[in-house]
Amino acid sequence: MISFVTLEGKRALVTSGTRGAGAATVRLFRQLGAEVLTSARSLPDMLDKGVGFVAADLTSAKGCETLAAAVRDRLGGVDIVVHMLGGSSAPAGGFGVLGDDAWRREMDLNLMPAVRLDRSILPGMIEQRSGVVIHVTSIQRTMPLPEATTAYAAAKSALSTYSKALSKEVSRKGVRVVRVSPGWIETEAAVHLAERLGAEQGGDATLGKRMIMDSLGGIPLGRPSSPDEIANLIAFLASDRAASITGSEFIIDGGTVPTV
Repeated sequence: MISFVTLEGKRALVTSGTRGAGAATVRLFRQLGAEVLTSARSLPDMLDKGVGFVAADLTSAKGCETLAAAVRDRLGGVDIVVHMLGGSSAPAGGFGVLGDDAWRREMDLNLMPAVRLDRSILPGMIEQRSGVVIHVTSIQRTMPLPEATTAYAAAKSALSTYSKALSKEVSRKGVRVVRVSPGWIETEAAVHLAERLGAEQGGDATLGKRMIMDSLGGIPLGRPSSPDEIANLIAFLASDRAASITGSEFIIDGGTVPTV
C-alpha cells in the first residue's frame, strides 16, 4: 500500500473491478479510504467488503446508462473514474480475418464504454469543478502485433486520442484526465495462458511466460507487471498528490516499448 497517498472521502468508480488489475485497484482504493463502486457483467463469487457493485454489460449503451445512474443514485456523484474495462476477442490470423463484427466488438469493448460513461458522468464533475478520469490504454497502441492485436491496438489508440482531447477540454474546468498504459500484466488469465502455451511446447508456465515476453520483443525488467503495481500507479494519479498532472500518458511495461 502507498502510505503517503490517501483517497479518504473520495467517491470512485472503477469499471471491470472484479479481477486482475481492476480488482487490485478496487482493493487499494478501499484501503486508502475511498468509497468504491465497480461493475462487471455478473456478480463475482468474491467481492471485497464495502465495495458497491452493479451488474452491467458496458459494451452496450443501455449498460452504460445503468452504471451512470447507479453512480448518481448510490454515490451521489463521483470524484474518480477509472476506465479499466478492456480486452480482445479478435481471432489470430492478421487483418484478413477481421470482419466488421470483430472490429465492432473491439471498439465496443475498448473505446465506447469510456466515451459513453464520460458523457454521462463528467457534467457532474465539471459542476463540482473537481475530479480525475483515468483511461487505461495499452502499449499495444504504439506496438501492435499484426498477427493478433490489430483491432485491439487500434481501439486503444482511439481511446488514447480521445483521452488527450478530453483533457484539453475539461482540465480548465477542474477535471484532470490522464492515461495509464500497461504492458503485459501477470493476471490469473495471463498465468493460465502461459501454462497453456508452455504445455503445447512440452514445457511449463515458465516456458510459456518466456514465449509471451519474446512475442513482445522482450521485457528488459525480465518479468511482467503485477496487478498491484498497476493499482499503485493508478492510485497515485487519482490522488491529490498528482494535482498538476493532466493530459499525460504513463507507461508501465517493464521497459517493453523499445523507443523513446
